[in-house]
Amino acid sequence: MRILVTGGAGFIGSHVADLLAERGHEPLLLDALLPQAHGSQEPPRWSAGHELVIGDVRDPELLARLLPGVDAVCHQSAMVGHGVDPSDAPQYASHNDYGTAVLLAAMYEAGIGRLVLAGSMVVYGEGRYECATHGVVRPGSRRAEEIEAGQFEPPCPRCGRPLTGLLVPEDAPLDPRSTYAATKLAQEHLATAWARQTGGTVWSLRYHNVYGPRMPRDTPYAGVASIFRSALTRGEAPRVLEDGRQRRDFVHVTDVAAANLLALEAACGSAGTGELEAVNVCSGQPHTVGELAVTLAAAMGGPEPVVAGGARPADVRHVVADPAKAREVLGFRAATSFEDGVAAFATDELREPVTATR
Repeated sequence: MRILVTGGAGFIGSHVADLLAERGHEPLLLDALLPQAHGSQEPPRWSAGHELVIGDVRDPELLARLLPGVDAVCHQSAMVGHGVDPSDAPQYASHNDYGTAVLLAAMYEAGIGRLVLAGSMVVYGEGRYECATHGVVRPGSRRAEEIEAGQFEPPCPRCGRPLTGLLVPEDAPLDPRSTYAATKLAQEHLATAWARQTGGTVWSLRYHNVYGPRMPRDTPYAGVASIFRSALTRGEAPRVLEDGRQRRDFVHVTDVAAANLLALEAACGSAGTGELEAVNVCSGQPHTVGELAVTLAAAMGGPEPVVAGGARPADVRHVVADPAKAREVLGFRAATSFEDGVAAFATDELREPVTATR
């Protein structure tokens, strides 16, 4: 298959491209080399073996030239991460949502009906919780005064009692709580509408906390693993917010690439569904943010993490994924353990320092 990989020179996209080529497919990479993710406007060395076009997914004329002969699109390009502050919103909406709309329109014009979308667990907002009295409940946003008092666990919204965390399935209510999260959910809505109008096939792979080689470094647009790694490289202690006990699912980038391959092959083996199929892409091994900091610091021989309290605006407490659907519909199982992945991440090659621009 010839597959257009948007964001193909980026962190996840480059691993997808490598795996596609390894399995005998023909990846065509499109990347704008945004400064939020790339320390240089020169293509990274790991893209040298692929066909790479430097350009913007928001350019319909460029897409019209690239899409003929393409069998499917793997849409990885996006502005990611927590960002700097709400003034980032126009750029997030432009790159993530307008860019997706332009891509979907161009796919329609080119007669391409198969899309794999880089989704995100951020669309869930808070994870899934159960109250001993009221069953499964949806806690509201945590208040600043609660965070300042060290009350990090969201209480039952009906009785105020402690909650038990559960695995989040794909049919959980969607409640984005940041600009980035809102744009990722909008991407899914746009792709769903496109699929229903065209009869196309869409897989939205809801990535959990992805880490591994080629992550961008020294940027507010990177994940927490990269932020901890950058601090340790500078000889500083990783700064862990809240009490460090917030749970996440850290999934290695090579596993994420494998999930994309499975979804692309499933999409191209389909006659078209006219619907979007959302799938959690996770390790199935939840760990706390504090565990990540401690494990990475030990692997790098750096100072012990500092638990700083507080939280960033719109941060959620726990998001732990249910991996069952990915196993059932894609045959996906993560192969990299937390221990092995984090140990390797201590010395993995990262990208050059990047520039946070508005």
